Amino acid sequence: MMPARQGAARAAARTLLALFLFFAAAGWVAPTSAPAATFDQAEGDIDRKLEASLRELAALRERITDEKIPLSKEIAGLEREVLALRRENDRLFKLRDDGELALSKLENQVKSLQDQDDFIESRLNEFVRDFEGRLHVSELPALEATTAAAKRSEKDASLDVEQRRVLQLDVVTAAVERLDRQIGGDVFDGEALSNDGVLTAGRYISFGPTVFFANEEGSVTGLAEAKLNAADPVVAKLPSGHAEGIAAIARGETGTLPFDATLGKALKKERAQKSLIEYVEDGGAVGYIIVALGVSALLLTAFKLFEILRFQTAAPEQVDGVLEQLARGDAEAAAAEARKVEGAAGELLETGVEHASRSRGVLEELLFEKILKARPTLERFLPFLAITAGAAPLLGLLGTVSGMIETFQLITIFGTGDARNLSSGISEALVTTAMGLIVAIPTLILHGALSRMAKRKLTLLEQLSVAFVSGVAMLRPEAEA
Repeated sequence: MMPARQGAARAAARTLLALFLFFAAAGWVAPTSAPAATFDQAEGDIDRKLEASLRELAALRERITDEKIPLSKEIAGLEREVLALRRENDRLFKLRDDGELALSKLENQVKSLQDQDDFIESRLNEFVRDFEGRLHVSELPALEATTAAAKRSEKDASLDVEQRRVLQLDVVTAAVERLDRQIGGDVFDGEALSNDGVLTAGRYISFGPTVFFANEEGSVTGLAEAKLNAADPVVAKLPSGHAEGIAAIARGETGTLPFDATLGKALKKERAQKSLIEYVEDGGAVGYIIVALGVSALLLTAFKLFEILRFQTAAPEQVDGVLEQLARGDAEAAAAEARKVEGAAGELLETGVEHASRSRGVLEELLFEKILKARPTLERFLPFLAITAGAAPLLGLLGTVSGMIETFQLITIFGTGDARNLSSGISEALVTTAMGLIVAIPTLILHGALSRMAKRKLTLLEQLSVAFVSGVAMLRPEAEA
């Protein structure tokens, strides 16, 4: 095996030597030493070097073989160590991930609990506000301290969560106790204002949403209600027959209480109704002007109705009587017949009898003059009614606009405040519009009716004039011809 390898090595060496000599001859390689004398010497040198190299290679391989097993064992140990480290790394990463997941869960739980706490606190605050709003005005003195402390705790930075929660739960406890007391009715002491504004002591009777009051003597009994600008409840009188029952229950005896199916709304609606004078007062100065126009229009309407109805016209029989006397040639008798007719119709007939001998054209002008004289009497004051019918709605609109301006000014200064008071101010501002329409609509209708009646009277006068002129013309046909 070794000689074969050495032969192959020698062949390769010869080939390299030949190439070296070729390049040297060509001048491409500069020899560092004197060239071998002969080819055999060079071959011998190469063989010696090759043998030295092979011996060195064999020694190196033997050393590698000697060092390979320990190195392999060391590499195997290092690989096992790397594998163990990888497993430890994976375990640590897993622990880290598990820790992060657990921390995330804990954070979510903390956030959820915080949200629940915030929700509970907001609901408790809302309950405190709603509970105070549901309390009757008679119950406020007994529960005012509890509700006020819970409301102040919401913004008190010196209190911790537990202290605020205790104060809020006190309100819940008070609400439950109040509910227990109200089952079947509750009677408790207190003070209320009578109708004349005197503060009197007595007992309240709470039955469902209705609260009654009766003083110790039983002289002040009725429904206890809150009133604007009044710190204490005001006792509203009930219809007769209920005072004795309320007073008896207040004394601890047996009695009957009135029942209102509308839960007090019917009584409030009845008290909210205003009289005509109160409506006028709500309208202010513009309301008084509208009322003055309405009263003036009403008086003038009554006067004009009386005047128009009193205006007399001649009947056809009376005109025929005057014409019959003229046909007989008795002018004095005809004038006497004409004087029997009262008013403008009588004057028209007298003028016609006086000037019956004149031409038809002149007679018509004279009679038409009497009709024109009667027209102002029939049509006077009618323009005032027309003006009133047109001006009353405009005055009502003026009052509404001025009232709304005042309402919005109050809103700008004091804010919206209570919606009930705001709606009350707006309703008072709209009163003038209603008053203007109430005055304008009847006045417009009456003006139309009176104008129609006046025109009817003038038409009758014109018919009377035409009938008289035609009758006179028939008495003297030769003159007309």
